[in-house]
Amino acid sequence: METAALLKKYNIAAPRYTSYPTVPYWENENFDTDKWKGAVRTIYASHLSEGISLYIHLPFCESLCTYCGCNTRITKNHAVELPYIKAVLTEWKMYLKLLGDRPKIKELHLGGGTPTFFQPENLHLLIEGILDYSVLTPESSLSFEAHPANTTFAHLETLYRLGFKRLSLGIQDFDPKVQLMINRFQTPQQVLMVTEQARAIGFNSINFDLIYGLPCQTNNGLSSTIEDIIQMRPDRIAFYSYAHVPWIKPGQRHYTEKDLPVGDAKFALYQTGKKLLQDAGYQDVGMDHFALNTDSLFIARKEQQLHRNFMGYTDQHTHLLLGLGVSSISDGWNAFAQNPKTVEAYLERVNNGILPVEKGHLLSKKDLVIRQHILNIMCKETTTYADGTPDNVYERLSQLIEDGLVQITGNKISVTPNGKSFLRNICMAFDEKLWAKQPATKIFSAAI
Repeated sequence: METAALLKKYNIAAPRYTSYPTVPYWENENFDTDKWKGAVRTIYASHLSEGISLYIHLPFCESLCTYCGCNTRITKNHAVELPYIKAVLTEWKMYLKLLGDRPKIKELHLGGGTPTFFQPENLHLLIEGILDYSVLTPESSLSFEAHPANTTFAHLETLYRLGFKRLSLGIQDFDPKVQLMINRFQTPQQVLMVTEQARAIGFNSINFDLIYGLPCQTNNGLSSTIEDIIQMRPDRIAFYSYAHVPWIKPGQRHYTEKDLPVGDAKFALYQTGKKLLQDAGYQDVGMDHFALNTDSLFIARKEQQLHRNFMGYTDQHTHLLLGLGVSSISDGWNAFAQNPKTVEAYLERVNNGILPVEKGHLLSKKDLVIRQHILNIMCKETTTYADGTPDNVYERLSQLIEDGLVQITGNKISVTPNGKSFLRNICMAFDEKLWAKQPATKIFSAAI
């Protein structure tokens, strides 16, 4: 187990490394929509048999969870559903013209916002509109995020019939004091009901999201939440550190830093939660993620097939990830692109027949090399340089090596068992963009 001293030492602002370069370091001045279209065509043509990944962002929520760092639109007006779905399907058809045929979909994920804000019949309309012009691969994985308090049997049954077998439920904490502070309410009974319904229907992988470091969170309260969850036996558990970024997400100003567990108190939450999960048989897959040894995420990690993209860790790997909807990010391996961050700007572009890409980055040969090293560290916990470890990387890793978190053997850099909780810090040593230009303002959350 990591010591509190090490956790404190390395609890610095750090990227989450769902991409390299990270979004704040994209060089948008060299990017345009035509170059992005060319990158999509090229990577798709060179990996036809592989299939593509698809992420669809559904931003609407009926109320604001004040801890949330996602791109959301708060409304109780469900009339927004159909116009938004129409726009997403229009954007999809724009990409279909670029691809030139019926693409194979290997991975499809609905994120939010709250996907279960949408009525089941409208989700059916959306997914049917996607699948009418594509083919699911035999190993395809379809998943969606859901709020336990508004997920109905009809939601589960509708999506299951369309091919969805994976469900992710946002729990965060069952402690009433914490729920009041973050404006996120669901009971263990609601979560258990949705979980049992999903399993009865046929879902074969269920994930629960938990967060440590929330306002008013205590060791006893978090322990009680995890003990309840262990009884429900989800296949996966994402145990995230709360990212306090009120300069980006004003909703987090609902409370103050005085309400947050910091320093040793936050480290204790992390250590307690991790021990409870591991004692219950959950394996540490990678940064923030735990899974039973029967789950495909653990199996992918064991077989060195784990991948990481803008959706986080996945057991699927494609070179082309298309993001549809407001603020969605696409990954063409050699290029990244992001849609507008407001619903209005997104709808305006799509409704005017314009591919709604607002900014992006074209990866250089050096970017691609660094990207692969960071992916290797994040997913395999080891990477090898062909011509010896560069002096600058070795120097940046020196303190981590001294603290027993990293070891170097020849050209091979490996994360030690104690280093698994410091993957973000380790990856920073490879991040040439970050070292070349240290941020002048706060843009990343704390590593732990």
